[in-house]
Amino acid sequence: MVGCIFCKIAGKQIPGKIVYEDELVVAFEDVEPKAPVHILIIPREHIPTVLELTPAHKEALFRMHEAAIKIAKERNIDSRGFRLVMNTNAEAGQSVFHIHMHLLGGRHLSWPPG
Repeated sequence: MVGCIFCKIAGKQIPGKIVYEDELVVAFEDVEPKAPVHILIIPREHIPTVLELTPAHKEALFRMHEAAIKIAKERNIDSRGFRLVMNTNAEAGQSVFHIHMHLLGGRHLSWPPG
């Protein structure tokens, strides 16, 4: 989508520290990390919120989870523990309206999160 910062990062129109990509998903480091490991994992297709997901997005969502597991293992947080978060709409903390999964780890993560 025109103007979407995540679409621009995925399309390499603006820089981003990409740590994983395939034909369906892209993962890159968060510019304002909240943990030692803070990666954003997005589908290449622009989907504003999880409310717009359909069965046609099944493969991209599965690939997002596969990417998270691969990155967690590469960053050595798989056995220690990590968190996957998807926020929906502003009150939940979604600030970029292109669905994305936060992979957080590398420190103790308290609960509740907010």
